[in-house]
Amino acid sequence: MTKTLPLATASVHPLEPFIQKLLGAEALLPDSKTNVLEVVGILKSYGVVLDAYSKNLIYIADHQFLVLFPFFKYFNGEVTLAKLLRHWWHDRINFEYAEYCMKTMLWHGGGQMDAYLDSDDFLQRCGAAIAAKIKSNPAMRGLHGLFPDFLPEQVRQLAYYSALGQFWRVMSDLFIDLSDAYDAGRVQTIPDVVAFIKAGLVAAAANPITYAVEIGGTRYDVLPKSAGLTFLMDVAVPYVEAVFFRGTPFLGTVSYNAQANQISVDQGRFDYGALYADPLPIGGAGIPPTLLMQDMRHFLPDYLTAFYQSQGRGLDDVRVKICQSFQKSMFCVTSASLQGLLPHPADTTDPTERVANHEFLAAWMDRLATSRLDVVQL
Repeated sequence: MTKTLPLATASVHPLEPFIQKLLGAEALLPDSKTNVLEVVGILKSYGVVLDAYSKNLIYIADHQFLVLFPFFKYFNGEVTLAKLLRHWWHDRINFEYAEYCMKTMLWHGGGQMDAYLDSDDFLQRCGAAIAAKIKSNPAMRGLHGLFPDFLPEQVRQLAYYSALGQFWRVMSDLFIDLSDAYDAGRVQTIPDVVAFIKAGLVAAAANPITYAVEIGGTRYDVLPKSAGLTFLMDVAVPYVEAVFFRGTPFLGTVSYNAQANQISVDQGRFDYGALYADPLPIGGAGIPPTLLMQDMRHFLPDYLTAFYQSQGRGLDDVRVKICQSFQKSMFCVTSASLQGLLPHPADTTDPTERVANHEFLAAWMDRLATSRLDVVQL
């Protein structure tokens, strides 16, 4: 008697429910009035902070070009005694966090912008700008002669200053508009939040990313329009990869000792980003997001402050609460990003396209398996 084996069934992804949520225009974060209040409120505060970050990053890129010791770079060209005293007293926006994000993007790279910054076209444009900047500075010319790769690397970094500043300019406006829509009653659910953010990302997707500096009355294009760099694929996606997913290991939370083997030798396997980080260490030494939480604390909407006041320890642990809300909001932004990047319409009826969409999301869900996704469901 011949026995036939049963047909093999396709394995179900461990995070299949979340894949179906994304395909169904839902979100990775559960829909509840509390979650909507937290997400919209924290993004309102984040939008205000991003406005300041964006302006400063663009100021540095445009006006501190190859200034090796930019002592007043955080002043946006307005140096006064009052601002200096506030700076020393730390009663200010922590622009260091913006630079942390920029350097994280620079280090992880990725995307067409990263490739362009290694191209011959960039090196030619970069070389012309450097020559114009240092032509009357013997010390800088000597430095460039001894270390010819140093100044081009500084220009690459300045390109990221500008690109991230342009990206955050769009996101700041988007988050403020989201808050206005919530106040007007047009946004009432988490899917509404995700749809609003997705629409904003799609609308800005093709915005060109360019960067030029003026030296001696002459304009030098560092990132020309001809490079074809755009908002979504060349800045937004690398930003999500570098800041949401990979990040950097925080000092004091893991050992940097190579013998301890606590940090992967493969950057692609880093999982220290905003979607993975434990909010509890916020406020501790060596935790860069502490700077962001401190900044957002100054601009919380009244309704979010009242919500924090009514929970647990009130405002005594407000920075941790802010981080928890911020992490929830980043899962919403991630949801919007993934839905916007789907290779085919989410509601397609073509079997091949449906498989492609599923495989695309499954690959991202593999990476989210060790994230805080399970925690934000509570």
